[in-house]
Amino acid sequence: MSLKERITDDMKAAMRAGEKDRLGLIRMITAGIKQREVDERITLDDGQVLAVIEKMIKQRKESLAQFQAGNRPDLADKETAEIGLLQAYLPAQLSDAQIEELIAQAVAATGATSVKDMGKVMGMIKSQAQGRADMAVVGAKIKAKLGG
Repeated sequence: MSLKERITDDMKAAMRAGEKDRLGLIRMITAGIKQREVDERITLDDGQVLAVIEKMIKQRKESLAQFQAGNRPDLADKETAEIGLLQAYLPAQLSDAQIEELIAQAVAATGATSVKDMGKVMGMIKSQAQGRADMAVVGAKIKAKLGG
């Protein structure tokens, strides 16, 4: 079952169960997927659907920080709940040790020696870690390893 099919099935289950918040979020995911498919005139595969979900998580994390800074716990709680629901669609997250191992392999394979080579390393890791790790954290670890 593809990720899009799983999202559709979850939407139907949320409708039957009367879970309005979950249903609204799943509809938002579906709308994001359809928007990208229409804009690019393609049918998204699981990797591209993951990218849409990751973008939505990133947006919510940014909103969460703003709501916490603005002392709005009600809105911050809503964003936290949405992040949790969105993360349910992501594959199992990589541990720090697994991320470090991926970075070491990519640095060895690309022959990276300085921060100037960070793009090569990041490009190699992105395909393997997409949806399984926060790429901002991965980027920071690569930068630290390459002496940035």
